[in-house]
Amino acid sequence: MTGTFLSASQKEALEATAAALATRGKGITACDESAGTIGKRFEAVGIDNTEENRRQYRQMLFTAPGSEDYLCGAILDPETLYQKSDDGTMFPQLLKNRGIVPGVKPHLKVYILPGTGGDTVMQGLDSLAVRCKEYYNAGARFAKWRSPIEIDVSAGRPTDLAIKANMSDLARYALICQSEGLMPIVEPDVVLTGTHTLEEAVAVNTKVLAELFKSMIDHRVYMPGATLKSNIINPGKDCPISYSVEDIGKANVSVLESTFPVAMKTANYLSGGQSLEDAAARLSAVNKANKHGPWNLSFSWSA
Repeated sequence: MTGTFLSASQKEALEATAAALATRGKGITACDESAGTIGKRFEAVGIDNTEENRRQYRQMLFTAPGSEDYLCGAILDPETLYQKSDDGTMFPQLLKNRGIVPGVKPHLKVYILPGTGGDTVMQGLDSLAVRCKEYYNAGARFAKWRSPIEIDVSAGRPTDLAIKANMSDLARYALICQSEGLMPIVEPDVVLTGTHTLEEAVAVNTKVLAELFKSMIDHRVYMPGATLKSNIINPGKDCPISYSVEDIGKANVSVLESTFPVAMKTANYLSGGQSLEDAAARLSAVNKANKHGPWNLSFSWSA
């Protein structure tokens, strides 16, 4: 049985957050770029990368008229979680006032996993419980952890070791989040880099998601109180074969039907190196191809 470490009220709160993020017709905005990443965007348009400019930029996004009609959640960088609007309202409260659930991306780092030829793992679990408690007290109600996976068929990657290590870490992260009141979004991200075909991408993504959900159940994560953020399953960027959006939509649904627990309410797809136009067209195709699955299938993209 999953979630045995949680009280009935804790389960109810986690499920309520998951249900809010599964609101039909809405998605999650990913405003969780680090100061370094957002600095590159600022530099391109001649803006100084200061904390005040980052605050004003976030405020512009969070106060945009009508944004609550399309957004149910917002993933924040920890810096943003503790910032205020011009009138003194903390950003998490500002979002809540508009019906948008605030969440957070814990600060993590990517490390090479020795002996795998280049596969990586995320590190940061050692202090995660303490940080989750702080994030919850600051107003966050969910968290998001990303584990990137690369496909290199000729090199035999991703290795079984890398898949198991990353998915086990995602499961332990989810367990820690739930214990501190945060609804976990788990994000295995099979990136676009490579020459792999759509069929090869389907095989790897099926293996990754199957391992993830097995590991979550083995860790006794409360599945109705967790959600998925996933890459759209695509051929590699340098794949010589062309596929239609309908092909991609059907491929994604076949993987969901083979792996995704019905206890989990939503999958919110990242754009992951695609143009927003391509990502939107492919997400639409996924929804059109989904004839049987009960899940909400929406977006979680950067603003």
